[in-house]
Amino acid sequence: MLEISEVSQEDSISELQEQLFEIRGETNILNRELNAKHEQLSAIDDRVARLRRDLSDIEGRYRTTQQLASEDFDELGELRIAQQRLTDEMKRLQLVAADPKNAPLGGVPVDSEYIIFVIDTSGSMQSLGNWQKVLRVVSDTLDVYPEVKGIQVMSDDGDYLFNAFRGQWMEDSPQRRRDILLRLANWTPSSDSNPVDGIQKAIREFYSEDKKVSIYVLGDDFCPLNNCSVEQALRSIDQENRNFENKERKVRIHAIGFYTEIANSAFGSRGATVDDFAALMRQMTARNGGALVLL
Repeated sequence: MLEISEVSQEDSISELQEQLFEIRGETNILNRELNAKHEQLSAIDDRVARLRRDLSDIEGRYRTTQQLASEDFDELGELRIAQQRLTDEMKRLQLVAADPKNAPLGGVPVDSEYIIFVIDTSGSMQSLGNWQKVLRVVSDTLDVYPEVKGIQVMSDDGDYLFNAFRGQWMEDSPQRRRDILLRLANWTPSSDSNPVDGIQKAIREFYSEDKKVSIYVLGDDFCPLNNCSVEQALRSIDQENRNFENKERKVRIHAIGFYTEIANSAFGSRGATVDDFAALMRQMTARNGGALVLL
């Protein structure tokens, strides 16, 4: 009887050991599965975080768009009122590309099928609320042209707002116009407040005999630190914008000037900067079939 009892205990111990090994094996499997679940959960958490960041970015863009929509457009009153006063006859003439003298808008002819913005992106333009005014000017100017065949936006140094469209026209659409305003809101390329380079590049890369092109120059100063010559700037643009075969200008050049108070001591006693810009653009727009608007 004692031997039988001993054998039974050994069998029991062996059976328990086998069960223990099985349990340990199952535990290892469960641990591996648990680790895999943790990794999946971590990946899901990362994805949720990315989606939340994307949502925050979209909400920020939406708030910017809403702010632009709700801002007061008084600074562009001259353009807006003139637009509202366009007669039906003027609108018809504009649509059939009639003589631009018959359909001006606040003194700005609106016969062009292609438009280019050349924008001063210097610190003074991006401070003191000026950049919000720039966004409103661009938006309001686009409203003046319900539909065009091509749009471009460049800095005064000739940098493109959209590098993917360097040297080529962007097709006009409501979405493209919204994209322009969204990208402009945070655009900060280098600038020397000299629009000559940007204007020359715009003419060289986009002039075509079969296209009516207008350039809109937006700025608040002209070469504040470089002592540029107004006469030299005018000669440079005259040379670039003249078709020497028929003596006609290649593109129209319009300008919109912004009034900025300068607090930087580097500018010496200069307080408001629009005078130098106006002195240049008053002559440049007159020579190139355009108009100057000072805000």
